[in-house]
Amino acid sequence: MTDRSDADGPSDTPSIAPEALAERLRTGAELTVLDVRDRDEFERWHLAGEAVDAVQVPHMRFVQAQATGGVTDLAADLEEPILAVCGHGEASAHAVDLLRDAGIDARNLAGGMDAWADLYLARELAVDAPATVVQYDRPSSGCLAYAIYSDGEAAVIDPLRAFADRYAADADDRGATLEYAIDTHVHADHVSGVRTLADRTDATAVVPAGATDRGLAFEAATVTGGDELHVGDATLTVVATPGHTSESVSVRLAGDDAGPLFTGDTLFLEGVGRPDLERGDDGAAAAAEALYETLQNRVLEFPDDATIAPGHYGDAAESRADGTYAARLGDLRDRLEALSMAETAFVTHATSDLPPRPSNHERIVAANLGREAIDDETAFELELGPNNCAVAD
Repeated sequence: MTDRSDADGPSDTPSIAPEALAERLRTGAELTVLDVRDRDEFERWHLAGEAVDAVQVPHMRFVQAQATGGVTDLAADLEEPILAVCGHGEASAHAVDLLRDAGIDARNLAGGMDAWADLYLARELAVDAPATVVQYDRPSSGCLAYAIYSDGEAAVIDPLRAFADRYAADADDRGATLEYAIDTHVHADHVSGVRTLADRTDATAVVPAGATDRGLAFEAATVTGGDELHVGDATLTVVATPGHTSESVSVRLAGDDAGPLFTGDTLFLEGVGRPDLERGDDGAAAAAEALYETLQNRVLEFPDDATIAPGHYGDAAESRADGTYAARLGDLRDRLEALSMAETAFVTHATSDLPPRPSNHERIVAANLGREAIDDETAFELELGPNNCAVAD
């Protein structure tokens, strides 16, 4: 782990920056996480991953151990090195100091879980198209968004409200005018930034036409399959891809066979979109049937060299060497069993053993339809935690 000074705790407390933590998790390095928040905070949201062993020990026990001894007992069963975390990085810094005084190799997460939630990485996505594509990655939730730049114009796909100013600033830095803010569907895991970007810039908010049937309550341009949006010299073509939700669309950036298809929550690197978030358990089977039709007769009709750029990634997803999350369609066709299943088997697969629904998904949907007003602090709290929008393969 990388040491650095922790601005939110004692300056001499060895710490790891959120950026370094993200890289460690991306590469799959094993990590022991000691979470000193209260149990309810830990259960609601904590660091997780295939190589992460997360343990919760409340900070009060370290306070008690400092007075009575026995700090080593609190970490007796933990593999070193240990990364300690809390909400803001202060209580965990205290725990790290005690552990290190006891001879235990420990580091603090600088800024705590708040800083982790605020981390937003941008990487250029290699594409063969008349545009530059930037993939935005929020490691704390696996949410991905995209900016497309061409000839002084830009569009953002699936923006997060929490980072609306970031997209606008990045467009300014590139000398581009933000023309469109596009949602591929009514999101259930994060608060959308399309309205905020439309309010703060000259961008047009764009949503699938089917969002009106779900109760859209704000002014936006609507698109259906076959519609085109022009960004500089680039053409974005809308592809109707219902299933995850009834109105879901994907967006194709015109180019050669490797040009990207931004699939939102329809197809991921490690699975397909879950079908139960809009209609609940009773409508999940019908939605899964629609998703099967979408995948077989629309998505899989694209060339194998087409780049699939999803709206999320989970713990099982492997990034490219450059850190971006995307894959050739042909590789996903070979890798994901769901893409070669018969319809009956697919529906069973897509509706069985689903993970918990995203936290607060009903309120998030209401906010994204414009039917509930929420402030920035509430929005931040609502969308903490994993997105859980995928059916893992």
